[in-house]
Amino acid sequence: MARENQTKYAILGLLTTGCRSGYSIKQMIDGSLNYFWKVSYGQIYPTLKQLVDEGFATVETTLQDKKPDKKEYYITPKGKQTLQEWIQAPFKELPTEKNEFLLKLFFSQHEEKNIIYAQLSEYLKKLHERYQTYQSIEHMINSSYADKHEAQFWLMTLDYGKRTTKAAIEWCECCMKKIDQL
Repeated sequence: MARENQTKYAILGLLTTGCRSGYSIKQMIDGSLNYFWKVSYGQIYPTLKQLVDEGFATVETTLQDKKPDKKEYYITPKGKQTLQEWIQAPFKELPTEKNEFLLKLFFSQHEEKNIIYAQLSEYLKKLHERYQTYQSIEHMINSSYADKHEAQFWLMTLDYGKRTTKAAIEWCECCMKKIDQL
């Protein structure tokens, strides 16, 4: 059974936030969604075309002097209904995380202690960097979008990222203690 393409829902949702062009959609993805939902730049325009073809969005083209035509996309009532139905439908399963570091750690039984410890240290550093990024995003949302209703939902999603990152930091520190005791 083929998996349903969830990218169309991500882009429909972004159209509700005021993102109108492929470029602004990519900016929003890079600044927020990318931490929990990956969408490549190469997926955006074909998905926008598909949304227009299916009647979930419309496109308005503006001619520009000495530049490519500007295309702006708008969600249609049918697109809003489809997005709402998708949001209200139960999710099918908990996602499986693909984590290169965990895969390496799983097979590290024959590595020297200092190698494993160095990998854990690097992972911990990256987790702290991610947590700092989340704090910066939280500050930006609170300072620039506090009056917008959707900001509360962005902050709830961000809180998930902060909490899971904090738990991963604690896990990593615990693993480092275990490696010290080997």
